[in-house]
Amino acid sequence: MASRDEEQRVQEAVRRHVRNSAFAEAEHVISFVLSDPQVQEARAQVEAAETQLGMELCARLQPFQDRYDQAVRDGDAALLTGICPGKHGRWGRICVLPDGHETSMEEPHWGRNSEGRAIAWVGSAPDDW
Repeated sequence: MASRDEEQRVQEAVRRHVRNSAFAEAEHVISFVLSDPQVQEARAQVEAAETQLGMELCARLQPFQDRYDQAVRDGDAALLTGICPGKHGRWGRICVLPDGHETSMEEPHWGRNSEGRAIAWVGSAPDDW
């Protein structure tokens, strides 16, 4: 007869296995969908539109990027905590506009992508995706 601790360890191991299997299956499905040529074309169109809008807004919003860059250099935590939490960290995007800009300034998220190009986007994603 198995002890209660043993049963609990087995149940936890089964839960981990099921969760890991579900994550692996989800990653497989996501990879399959993202590899579809139509999805890749749509992604390219979105990226082109985001880059075009980013460039159009650059002249007006560049001072926010300059202020962000200076705050990073100076370690100005007060200024950095006041910027928009919107980001796509995995893709190298950090919005440099003030927190609440979507309603007060009616601007999309704006900053630079990982290649240093101005980019504007709508929506956000956590860094750990």
